[in-house]
Amino acid sequence: MIRYLRYLFLAVLALGLVTVAMANRAVVQVKVLPDDLAAFVGLQWQMDLPLFIVIFGGIGAGLLIGFVWEWVRERKHRSTASRKSREVARLERELAVMKDSTSIPKDDVLAILDKPKA
Repeated sequence: MIRYLRYLFLAVLALGLVTVAMANRAVVQVKVLPDDLAAFVGLQWQMDLPLFIVIFGGIGAGLLIGFVWEWVRERKHRSTASRKSREVARLERELAVMKDSTSIPKDDVLAILDKPKA
């Protein structure tokens, strides 16, 4: 049921994106700098693109920047988790060594209590 709802949502989203693309087919000039600043710097780069490509390109660039920003921001959490998992592994190894060294009980009652159940 959820799978079909997801497919329906994706179909409606695709239809909406195609509609936006069809409504914004006009060609626009994309410039790196405003005219006065471009004349001052000497950089006159410009490109003619359909408006929907500019819109979808801006959305894609925003998503990419957001994902990279979050990945960099969460670095400290990933490093903390990695450090803690290494510490847990070290402590588990240490506990296993301690259990092996104390596996011989010194008392008969403790031997009966510590005997593993089959």
